[in-house]
Amino acid sequence: MTAFPPRRTRRAALVSAVCALVVTGAAALSGCSEDPDAGTNGVGKLSPDTIQTRTRTAAKSAPAVRLSGTVVSSGATYTLDMRLKGDGGTGSVTSKNGTFRLLRVGEHLFLKADAGFWSRVGGKGGAGSTAAADKLDGKYVKVPAGDPAYQRFSGFTDKGVLLDGLLALHGTLGTDGHHEQNGVRTIRIEGDKGSGGTLDVSLEGTPYPLLLVRAGNAGTLRLSDWGKDFALQEPPKQETVDYGEQLPSS
Repeated sequence: MTAFPPRRTRRAALVSAVCALVVTGAAALSGCSEDPDAGTNGVGKLSPDTIQTRTRTAAKSAPAVRLSGTVVSSGATYTLDMRLKGDGGTGSVTSKNGTFRLLRVGEHLFLKADAGFWSRVGGKGGAGSTAAADKLDGKYVKVPAGDPAYQRFSGFTDKGVLLDGLLALHGTLGTDGHHEQNGVRTIRIEGDKGSGGTLDVSLEGTPYPLLLVRAGNAGTLRLSDWGKDFALQEPPKQETVDYGEQLPSS
């Protein structure tokens, strides 16, 4: 006849087994819960104000950047794809009148577009005439420094001015969790719970800003190629037209 342990002993053994199972399960769950900041540059653990300061400093210190997306300014929407560095920038801008290229080397700003663009932006008898538009077609037009167009478009080629204006979130800063941009882990900071804009900051390497959603539906911009240099030089003389007067409004 088989002897069974007393009922009290069996009950104690069952309780011990259940407790062991619970502890083991909790440990497993704990092991599966990965620290989102593990292996990062650590900015995800900082206050949102400090994160903003760190990312603005990183952006300012970087020798070059590529900026692409949309910007709404003074009621007009521009689609940008610009490469910028300290002494100028180059790239394309699309407005309601079409796409044109901008190139700034030092203080010299050039605008390049096709005849259709010049026809749409020019006034009667000015650049909008067929002859004038054909003359400017596909040429780099040197923008006079005193022209209103110089002030309006040179900002798109100025890394310092552009980033200073774009990277400021509005209102009280907070964080909106961990995210990912093109395979790079990020921490998202926001102004006034998102209504003041959001900014994704890299958690890998230098804390560069990677994605900006501007307040008030004023555009979304991606920032990439941080520190990657590119050639920047004035166009050949044979490809350049010195307009010599105020450009048509564009």
